[in-house]
Amino acid sequence: MWSWIAALLAGVLSALLAQRLWFPLFWRDALFLTRVLRYGARLELYKRTSRVVTVVDRFVQQAQRIPDKPFLIHEGVTYTYGELEERSNRVARVFEDALKEGDTVALLMNNEPDFLSVWFGLSKLGCAVAFLNTNTRSRSLLHCFRCCGAELLVLGADLLETLEDVLPSLQQDGISVWCVSRDSPRPGVSSLLDQMEKVSPEPVPAQRRSVRCLRTTTLYIFTSGTTGLPKAAVITHLQALKAAGGFWVYGATGSDVIYTPLPLYHSAASLVGIGGTIELGATCVLKKKFSASQFWPDCRKHNVTIFQYIGELCRYLCNQPRGEQEQDHSVHMAVGNGLRQDVWREFLRRFGDIRMCEIYGSTEGNLCFMNHIGRIGAVGRSNFFYKLIFKYDLVKYDLVREEPVRDHSGFCQHVQKGETGLLLSQICSQSPFFGYAGSKQLTEKKILRDVFVKGDAYFNTGDLMAEDEDHFICFKDRVGDTFRWKGENVATTEVTEVLGLVDFIQEASVYGVQVPGNEGRAGMAAVIVRPECSFDGRKLFSHVLRELPPYARPLFIRLQEALEMTSTFKQQKFALVESGFDPCSIREPLFFLDYTQKSYVPLTSSMYDLIVSGHQKV
Repeated sequence: MWSWIAALLAGVLSALLAQRLWFPLFWRDALFLTRVLRYGARLELYKRTSRVVTVVDRFVQQAQRIPDKPFLIHEGVTYTYGELEERSNRVARVFEDALKEGDTVALLMNNEPDFLSVWFGLSKLGCAVAFLNTNTRSRSLLHCFRCCGAELLVLGADLLETLEDVLPSLQQDGISVWCVSRDSPRPGVSSLLDQMEKVSPEPVPAQRRSVRCLRTTTLYIFTSGTTGLPKAAVITHLQALKAAGGFWVYGATGSDVIYTPLPLYHSAASLVGIGGTIELGATCVLKKKFSASQFWPDCRKHNVTIFQYIGELCRYLCNQPRGEQEQDHSVHMAVGNGLRQDVWREFLRRFGDIRMCEIYGSTEGNLCFMNHIGRIGAVGRSNFFYKLIFKYDLVKYDLVREEPVRDHSGFCQHVQKGETGLLLSQICSQSPFFGYAGSKQLTEKKILRDVFVKGDAYFNTGDLMAEDEDHFICFKDRVGDTFRWKGENVATTEVTEVLGLVDFIQEASVYGVQVPGNEGRAGMAAVIVRPECSFDGRKLFSHVLRELPPYARPLFIRLQEALEMTSTFKQQKFALVESGFDPCSIREPLFFLDYTQKSYVPLTSSMYDLIVSGHQKV
């Protein structure tokens, strides 16, 4: 008997030793996957029983369970779960007769408590809410209404001026406009706050928001489109609930205080941040706008334990002057995406042992990676079991043709371990792709068919990734007509169209170039000037300032006599991207967007040196 026990112990010890040698992350992977599966089991239960507990249902539950607990802290004012619940009930009461289940309402507001009051109140009526980017202007704004079918707009009082040029068109289309103010700011615009004071704070009947299918649309979140206009990504309750589980899966609890300085119209702040706070029953410190100088003082003042970030945010913090209290805080975790390796290391060196939790996933996508190990530079980690749940592949991609490489049979080719490839995610019942509102063509453009076998379908992420021998996944670059700058997606087609409206520009090709020390790619445009005209830097400056949000304005202009085309008459940008913006290596005239001179000014070698050294702000 003793020999049998000794043999058993020896076997167990040998197995543990082998696991530590060959599978050192096994238990951490297993624990993380267990949490993912536990949360997924809840969603599966909703699906099977047709009794969905939505994010707003969860908020109502928390408001009943912990009504006096702080839910939101904004500009020094604390709002409890109970107070926000009552306020959202008032919003629902104001609109209960004007709106019906299935209607769509557009929301144009900056970060403020009533963003949530309006969002939740409309959801309690069974309405879908379209979050409009506050940088959207004129033609793009009208497009957003038409593609999501919104019949009513609620906007913040501080954003009324952005509607000046489109308000007549909205009213002509029969769209009712409400402003979050006590008095009507102008004819045709209704005030909301005074109406909220007149109605009951009692909840509307719960059946108004009852949902039986996880695939019911709850939100529209706009992403940059390669069509030149924003695309309305369809967000179902399934996607909203998945995003709300992010903090919990990473191990956050109800005692955490979460700092959200990102705009609520982005899925990171609304779905992951607010949804995650509600799921935990935690507290969210909502910043109206990110401030690098106020970040750590805010964290110390409110005892923040978790903050949300994008890569740029962390770089801005690292660029702040050093202080004595940089590690005097309670932050133990940060959740976000786009954190560059060098910034990651510097951030940890300066601000202490903070667990950086990268999440990869697009607003409309059907795949998510999570770097639960904390490997610097990785956006996620995979393993055998993860691949059983999430079907994804990396395939060879031709950067010149801008399309996946296919073999003689017409199928895509897998890349080798460590090799960069285009990330594709299989579309199936477990990982559906809901696409965009308003155009089936836009949805179809994101789908690759007959990828490995006839009849299969994959979501094309448009991202180049690599998976190493240890199954860590790293982001390499974006492909196609979109690049990221200042934390925003820039659609080159939209910028090209705006530049084409300038009378002296004959043709333009917009692309992104890397600027040392900056996250993402800065906008640059190769431009052909009409033969009878000359380049006017002041006129172009005024035009882009008026027509484009700050992140989409080209920082550099390159004058050319001709633009290189592919055999299918598509603009060839590969060589342009590779050559960058160095005046010493480019013979054509180069110009730089100079806000001090209010003009595009000639880009000299000395100015180039200031830019690449970080002494010239971009």
